Amino acid sequence: MEEEAMTAVLNRLRRAQGQLAGVIAMIEAGRDCKDVVTQLAAVSRALDRAGFKIVASGMSQCLAGRQDGAPPMSEHELERLFLALA
Repeated sequence: MEEEAMTAVLNRLRRAQGQLAGVIAMIEAGRDCKDVVTQLAAVSRALDRAGFKIVASGMSQCLAGRQDGAPPMSEHELERLFLALA
């Protein structure tokens, strides 16, 4: 993964981590269910976006062969990877 893409993914994951801590605090404080669910949905979207960014930026690497020397991913493996985020 390119450094710029990796930085973007890490930033998204850190934001999601902060949002999740906020959700936990909201639950502990007995906040309204609607507010908690709204924030939890935001965390979920942030994680999805990070996952999509990882897949999108790593696509060429997955197709050409991975850094660990493993063979390129098959079409079926790539499909499963995408579906894991759905």
